[in-house]
Amino acid sequence: MPRLPSPSLRAVLAENVRTFRKENDLSQEELADRCELHRTYIGSVEREERNVSLSTLEVLSHALGVSVAELLTLRTKNDSKGPL
Repeated sequence: MPRLPSPSLRAVLAENVRTFRKENDLSQEELADRCELHRTYIGSVEREERNVSLSTLEVLSHALGVSVAELLTLRTKNDSKGPL
């Protein structure tokens, strides 16, 4: 039986991808192009529907200009440039 990540970890990743994408003024399509992924894939990550691989985390972090750890760490309101 495959193991599934904690729903809360998927939620943290989804929120961080969305927040960092918006901070970089990127659409889902623009981020997908930078990552060489399909635009619907980015949307499914942001909706917590994807269990992403380590290599995808690396690609997302590079495209967003953050570390993999930052993508997987719960942010507080003080961490963002604007309202969460």
